[in-house]
Amino acid sequence: MAKRYTSPISYRLREIPIKQIKIWKDAQARKLDREGIAELAKSIKNDGLQNPPMVQKESKNSYLLMSGQRRLAALKRLGAKKIPVLLLTQNTKYDLDEAKAASVVENLHRNKMNTQDMTAACVFLNESVGKSKAAKSLGISPQTLNKYLGFAAVPDKLKNLVPHELSRDDVTKLYQIIPNNTRSLKIAQNIIHLDQKLRKEYLRALSKSPKSSHLKLLKIAKSHMLQQKIKLELTKGIARKLKTHSVKNQINPDEMANKILSDWLKKR
Repeated sequence: MAKRYTSPISYRLREIPIKQIKIWKDAQARKLDREGIAELAKSIKNDGLQNPPMVQKESKNSYLLMSGQRRLAALKRLGAKKIPVLLLTQNTKYDLDEAKAASVVENLHRNKMNTQDMTAACVFLNESVGKSKAAKSLGISPQTLNKYLGFAAVPDKLKNLVPHELSRDDVTKLYQIIPNNTRSLKIAQNIIHLDQKLRKEYLRALSKSPKSSHLKLLKIAKSHMLQQKIKLELTKGIARKLKTHSVKNQINPDEMANKILSDWLKKR
């Protein structure tokens, strides 16, 4: 993750007791690949530690890990008591949000990311540092972040509507279109009573015109449904008559059927 500094980043190489290094609370629950840690520990044992973890001083005899959670885990696995670290100087200290994002992104990019890894990272960063910083850290747009987050990003009040009021897919799509808690919940309440087909057209209209009013979106959705093709099954006799009339009027049978139906509806 890129960070703008008023001065170049600087640090000192220090050796400190490993037990004095703290991992911020959110990272403690993060799952690390045990097999990968074992391989990293073997590499460190054979080749030495090429890139020490980065820390910053939190208090006396206490250091907060900024990056290098996997390396720290590998060193603990090797039973290290004291380890070399890169200690950030006072003028280039990270804030905690930046540390969280940097640590996650560092772990992600050690290997090529798959969809599952990316989704997990999006969820973790969104909860840890917020949507804006999460998207920036991963180099993606907020819209793309929402797609990765999917149902996990949906606020609890919307989730509570599933499955009795709305489907999981409905609330996910709705929040991806309108990532605003208050407005998305209001729209959800407006579409609960709609049947599934009309709701689908409503959400499609909303995605194209997210600032439109409920009544306008409902009108567009109903219009789209009316424009859908209707399949009619005719008896052989009626089909022959339709063909005769279409030839007489020099139009194809589909257009003739549409004209007859439209004329009939106008009279109703």
